[in-house]
Amino acid sequence: MLEFLSQGSPAIVALLAACLFLALAFEFSNGFHDTANAVATVIYTHSLKPGQAVLWSGAMNFLGVILGGIAVAYALVQLIPPDALSPPDGRLAVGMLIALFVAALAWNVGTWWLGIPNSSSHALIGSLIGIAVANAVIHGRRLGEGVDWQQVWSVLASLLVSPILGFGLAFILFRLVRLAIRDRHLFEPPQEGRPPVWWMRALLILTCTGVSFAHGTNDGQKSIGLIMLTVIGLLPASFALNMDLPGGDFARLAREMPAAASLIERYGGDRKDLAVESARKLGERFGSIRSAKEIPPGERSAVRNDLNHTLSELTFAAEADGISPDEKKSAKSIHDDVMKSVQYAPWWVRILSALCLGLGTLVGYRRIVTTLGERLGKEKLVPAQGGSAELVAAGLIGAAGFTGFPVSTTHVVTGGIAGTMVGSGAGLQPATLWQIAAAWVLTLPATIVISGGLFLLLS
Repeated sequence: MLEFLSQGSPAIVALLAACLFLALAFEFSNGFHDTANAVATVIYTHSLKPGQAVLWSGAMNFLGVILGGIAVAYALVQLIPPDALSPPDGRLAVGMLIALFVAALAWNVGTWWLGIPNSSSHALIGSLIGIAVANAVIHGRRLGEGVDWQQVWSVLASLLVSPILGFGLAFILFRLVRLAIRDRHLFEPPQEGRPPVWWMRALLILTCTGVSFAHGTNDGQKSIGLIMLTVIGLLPASFALNMDLPGGDFARLAREMPAAASLIERYGGDRKDLAVESARKLGERFGSIRSAKEIPPGERSAVRNDLNHTLSELTFAAEADGISPDEKKSAKSIHDDVMKSVQYAPWWVRILSALCLGLGTLVGYRRIVTTLGERLGKEKLVPAQGGSAELVAAGLIGAAGFTGFPVSTTHVVTGGIAGTMVGSGAGLQPATLWQIAAAWVLTLPATIVISGGLFLLLS
């Protein structure tokens, strides 16, 4: 549908601007969808009033985005194949971005409307996989080579393991709390307007703070990656490359490119010829510059294109059958060095992401709070359960944000609360459990089909 638009035309620029709006809208929806999990316990136990809890959580999300890294952001970006990621073809970038944002945003808003604590991360990852699968179909590539399945399984594994850990650790912690503390009010449903004992209230506020901050460090990074994809398409001359990369890094990359070309030639996939040529061009170009600013603005998109193809095939080569341990180590080392030239985020992108996530936190939390407080377990949530679940969630999500593993705040918190409900002997409500499980199971195939279908249509 977009083939009649010329690269860099006003229509393409307008569509890319619309994509930027959709990226910000997705992060806003992430705030009111996922962050409700962080405030559910303090609101439901009356530890904080709703307005106070939401404002405080929004501020902590903001800080989490600002102070967190960008490892998660680019772990997700790597799911997109270079054919769709490369900035020289603005039409392809527009189709990819529209399909990605519409699929993830539609699923996010739909599950929120139904009050189902589904994961924004899950929806986003499914949409990214849909892009990769559709791109392979468009180019007649086998799915084994057109999709980076190693990266897909790595991301999905963290999504699968994190709620299981949340469930198990919260179950154990709640059991320990029940053995160690005898204050019966901590194990009774909260009464209207009556907060728990001061130290439990302080713990619940502290864990709300931790989960909110951790959510910012993890989920906030995801929107940073999405915004960067969009601004690279909008202004490739300014954002296609890391303009602050030290000159010594370019000299090292120039020395590494012959080895990269050799590894790709021996162990690359079906696009290895293109990547070998890209690596050789990069070696020649980087050997003659000391800064990215020396690359003419009109050529930076093409350089980014070469970097994308080189990175993709280095990843494929590192996991190829027959590669020796030393060669695998070399491929990964070169890959990490090359990533520095494209893996970055300006300060204003962090601010923009943080603002959208923080503002989104201020609205729409009530549906999810009610589900977690009253509909998940057969009995209402008690303060000791809320404290146990949130303490575990804060630790798991925070650790994941700084180690580069994209986890779901929703899944971890929901798993934690479910663990405490089982630990108390109350059990879980089958109807709610089936709703959450169905959303969890359907999110990936639904978003894959929606984003992949849209990308095929637009491309």
